[in-house]
Amino acid sequence: MTQALSAYSLTRGLKTAFIGQKVVYFPRLPSTMDAARQLARQGTGEGTIVLAGEQTAGKGRLKRAWLSPPGNVALSIVLYPDIAGLPYLVMIASLAAVHAIDKAAGLKAQIKWPNDILIDGKKIGGILIENEMKSNRVVFSIAGIGINVDLNIAAYPEIAVSAVSLKSRPGKDLRITIVRSLFTEFERLYIKLPDGEDVFRAWRDRLVTLGKQVKATSANEVVEGTADSVDETGALYICRADGQLTKVIMGDVTLREE
Repeated sequence: MTQALSAYSLTRGLKTAFIGQKVVYFPRLPSTMDAARQLARQGTGEGTIVLAGEQTAGKGRLKRAWLSPPGNVALSIVLYPDIAGLPYLVMIASLAAVHAIDKAAGLKAQIKWPNDILIDGKKIGGILIENEMKSNRVVFSIAGIGINVDLNIAAYPEIAVSAVSLKSRPGKDLRITIVRSLFTEFERLYIKLPDGEDVFRAWRDRLVTLGKQVKATSANEVVEGTADSVDETGALYICRADGQLTKVIMGDVTLREE
């Protein structure tokens, strides 16, 4: 009999110190990010998870919608990092997601800069980090993670070419295995802060972007060339055709073969 996704199924016997020790589960919710933000403003403990069985108004980067019908992973993690740790949060969340997919499904996931999780070049997940600041102090951060586990890709023509799903085997809900592993991996990486050198190196090594011909689109410009390198702030350096290195702090990157 398949164990149902619930706060109990995710926390029972979990060996983390704080990530995932408190899970607030909603069978259906507009946005885990919004709910986690409310809990953070109320002072909930670090590592609190908001998890939705179905997310009806999920958010991606740049105010895009994120599809999360029943059967998929949609969660947000409440964090209280030091300001020096902010650049590493997207790295930690990305690495936790790929490691969880590796362990639960035996598939080698990769990261496309800045926040996409890929399998065989197709998107299976995404990361969203939101921070609330006061002066130069971090009030809280929310790390949102979405993973396509049992998504019927064919039902959504707008993503049919670019997305992929794990598709749970009959009688087994991969979400429980993936989420529990994600909690463990996230905490293992998060406690390395504020020294994020190991996190940065591991993230860099999982980037599928480096060495590829790319087009980066930001609010101000479009940069095309070869993805040369990244730095510890998470910025991407693109080598243009004339040899000039251009630093891209945020934006969308398209690989040439996409």
